[in-house]
Amino acid sequence: MNRTEFIIVTAIVLFLAFGLGWFTYWLLHRFTRVTHSDIGELDRMAQALHEAEETRDQAITYLQQREAELTNQLTQCEAELRAAMEGLREARQEAEELRSRQAGNHAE
Repeated sequence: MNRTEFIIVTAIVLFLAFGLGWFTYWLLHRFTRVTHSDIGELDRMAQALHEAEETRDQAITYLQQREAELTNQLTQCEAELRAAMEGLREARQEAEELRSRQAGNHAE
């Protein structure tokens, strides 16, 4: 292969490499192109996501507050129940003592 043939073959190889690179760039640009409407849609979606996250955070905060209130009420109810049960136990003991005294008085 002489010098002229080498230059022509090299030129053809470089031209094919350039053509393949340009075609690849064009193909990628065509499929990854972002239009203004796409950007607008992305902005709307980002705003909606932000609002949804804020709503979720508010709901979580409300549920935590409500859970704390209900836990407090439950604790109070349990304390009242224990006090009522203790009072009932004492009243039953007094009633038993009075019955046993009354039974002792009638026996005499």
